[in-house]
Amino acid sequence: MIMKLIKKLMLPALSAVLLSSCAIHSGLMQSSASLSNGNFKYVDKISGSATATYWISIGGLDRSAIVEDSKADMLKKQPLQDNQALTNLTANFKHSYIIIYEQTLCTVSADVVEFEK
Repeated sequence: MIMKLIKKLMLPALSAVLLSSCAIHSGLMQSSASLSNGNFKYVDKISGSATATYWISIGGLDRSAIVEDSKADMLKKQPLQDNQALTNLTANFKHSYIIIYEQTLCTVSADVVEFEK
């Protein structure tokens, strides 16, 4: 009786485990401009993103390459003007896993400040 119950529950339980997915978020922050003097004004907040796909942990981009692609996307959307700099750079990562498939989404955001001439 118990063995029949275990056999009936085995397939749904195994299917739930194999078809489930999870997501992990991580990030880092750094500043690229010195804001110790008050000789600047806040202009805007910009962001860009890039994705990498892996099958059985093969393929995609390494961590530094996906960050560079995200930063390039951000600056392509809004190029910096004269006397502007990025500050408070943040890189956030979202990893999604489904069995043998992994997708990493990297989003880089930054504040744009403009220094007085």
